[in-house]
Amino acid sequence: MPTNEIWETTSDVSVGENPSLTSEQYRKKMQRRKEIQEQRIARASTEKGLIIVNTGNGKGKTTAALGMVLRSLGHGYKVAIIQFIKGAWEPAEKNILSIWQGDLLEFHALGEGFTWETQDRDRDIEKAIAAWQKALEYICNPNYKLVLLDEINIALKLGYLKIEEVLAGLERKPHDTHVILTGRGAPQALIEQADLVTEMTLIKHPFRDLGIKAQPGIEY
Repeated sequence: MPTNEIWETTSDVSVGENPSLTSEQYRKKMQRRKEIQEQRIARASTEKGLIIVNTGNGKGKTTAALGMVLRSLGHGYKVAIIQFIKGAWEPAEKNILSIWQGDLLEFHALGEGFTWETQDRDRDIEKAIAAWQKALEYICNPNYKLVLLDEINIALKLGYLKIEEVLAGLERKPHDTHVILTGRGAPQALIEQADLVTEMTLIKHPFRDLGIKAQPGIEY
């Protein structure tokens, strides 16, 4: 396991630099930090497929998930992506990922756009249910190492999908399969079942705060 992937905390060793330390004090401090990290690595012996949730009001939830998609593809693992909401968009990510499509990657854009654009709740629910059924096919397929359920948290938040059914479906995944669920407003029950949860915090947004429109290479 790469050491730069180990979770760090400031409770037992400070990760900040104190300019008042002497060279010898700094060396001892870093040596202690190294020992603690090695102990954590030694204890982390369990291997399992993770349930990963990227949520929060800040940008970057899907972008972070796509970074894991690229890592998995780089290892030669099979990946499936199911889009629940943004399916009406044609993002640049889909264009670049298409070089793996049909070989290592399956990409299904099953939503029809954001809810304020479709303005048809019954059809949105129908599409969300269809997307979930397609997602289950890949979640239960041991040939797929990673399954990304993009914006499924929005579908759950809006009541298009039942959280109980999604949690039950996640229980069916093979032991070493990873599933990523993105979108703001992740239900508490999903957060509790997940192994890794990241909340993107919005501090400043170019559209909301500055009136800057979405731009290629940044938003799509």
